[in-house]
Amino acid sequence: MKEATSGPKENPNKEIRIEKVVLNIGVGEAGEKLDKAKKVIQLLTGRKATQTISKVTNKDLGIRFGMPIGVKVTLRKDEAPEFLRKALWVRENKVTSYSFDQEGNFSFGISDYTDFEGMKYDPQIGIFGLDVNVVLTRAGKRVKIRRKAPARFSRSHRVSKEEAIKWMAETFKVEVLD
Repeated sequence: MKEATSGPKENPNKEIRIEKVVLNIGVGEAGEKLDKAKKVIQLLTGRKATQTISKVTNKDLGIRFGMPIGVKVTLRKDEAPEFLRKALWVRENKVTSYSFDQEGNFSFGISDYTDFEGMKYDPQIGIFGLDVNVVLTRAGKRVKIRRKAPARFSRSHRVSKEEAIKWMAETFKVEVLD
C-alpha cells in the first residue's frame, strides 16, 4: 500500500540559484589607476582580475577602441553567495527594487571598498567604488545556451523580477526598498 502524501512535490528544477556574481570597477583609463583597481579586486576576492576593454571610441571622454578601461572578476559556485553576503552586509541588507531587471538579475554599487569588513584605507591605493552584478537562474538554463542542439527556454522557467525579490528576501534576509 502507498502512503498518502500531503500534496504535490515541489519541482527541484524550479529552485532559484545564483549563477554568478560579477564585480566591476570602471576606471576609464589605463595605467596606474587600473593597476590600483586590480589590487582592490584582489584584496576583496583573492582572485586575479581581468581587464575590460573599450568597444567604442569616444573622443569626448578620451577613450579609444581596444583601450583597457576597467577590471572585473566573476565568482561562481560557493564563492558567489559568500561574497554576496559580505556585499549585502555593506549595504545593510537593503537593495532598491529598481536594481532588479525583468530577468530577475540585479545590480548595486558600493561607494568604497574600505566599507567591507576587515578592509583598511591604503593611501597608495586611494578610494575605489565597485559594482556588484548578480545573475539568478534555474537548473536547465544550459539548454538555451549550449553549443550543440540549443533549445528554447520556457518563459515559466525564467526568473521574474517578483520571484527574484521574494527569493532574495527569504534567502539573504534582504529588505527591498521601493
